[in-house]
Amino acid sequence: MTGTVAVLGGRSEIGLAVAVRLARQGAREFVLAARRSHDLDAEEAALREAGATTVTRVEFDADDVAAHEAVLTEIVTGHGPVDVVVTAFGVLGDQARAERDTAHALAVVHTGYTAHVSVLTHLANLLRAQGSGTLVVFSSVAGMRVRRANYVYGSAKAGLDGFASGLADALAGSGVRLLLVRPGFVIGRMTEGMTPAPFSSTPAQVADATVSALRQGRAVVWVPPILRPVFALMRLLPRAVWRRLPR
Repeated sequence: MTGTVAVLGGRSEIGLAVAVRLARQGAREFVLAARRSHDLDAEEAALREAGATTVTRVEFDADDVAAHEAVLTEIVTGHGPVDVVVTAFGVLGDQARAERDTAHALAVVHTGYTAHVSVLTHLANLLRAQGSGTLVVFSSVAGMRVRRANYVYGSAKAGLDGFASGLADALAGSGVRLLLVRPGFVIGRMTEGMTPAPFSSTPAQVADATVSALRQGRAVVWVPPILRPVFALMRLLPRAVWRRLPR
């Protein structure tokens, strides 16, 4: 890997873990994009320890869609060629609050879906012009069949999964590809205090699977792999049973 790796959501445990693994495998140029980009000392140190020679910080607010084009153009044209862009931003939100507070529900969907549509559309155009590059998009099994217990977050992931799947097909033959990652429950900062669901994974495990899939040129990866057949069966459950599942 001779080009730049960019992580949108530079504080993300999974995004950083992916970048660290790519640094260990030879990537040297990195861009960390996040809000309060001045406060990414620990993330930059982790990358440099893994072998990175250049780590550039860029101010990036996923929710500010009006600024996306300028920020992403600067990343791709100013630090290119870009080999990999990891879109690692998102919010879990509070389901109970979202059911009462329309603004909160809209905020969860805006970050989890709308902001991704904006970012991925701009990036697809920029990477097409570059003629190469890979987009890494983190969906979730929560979007495979949306559950009553987290339907606001799940609906955002369902939309993102569908958009990314269609975009991957649209990119075919362009020199640009998209890797769609579908993890289950991830034990990390975002889910702190929650009881882990069956077949949970850690950010490190998700990152390992993601980097392996990148190397293999895969289009979709489930983490852990057993979730693929599990959700094939889950889709067949009667709705009366499905709605009672806790998460």
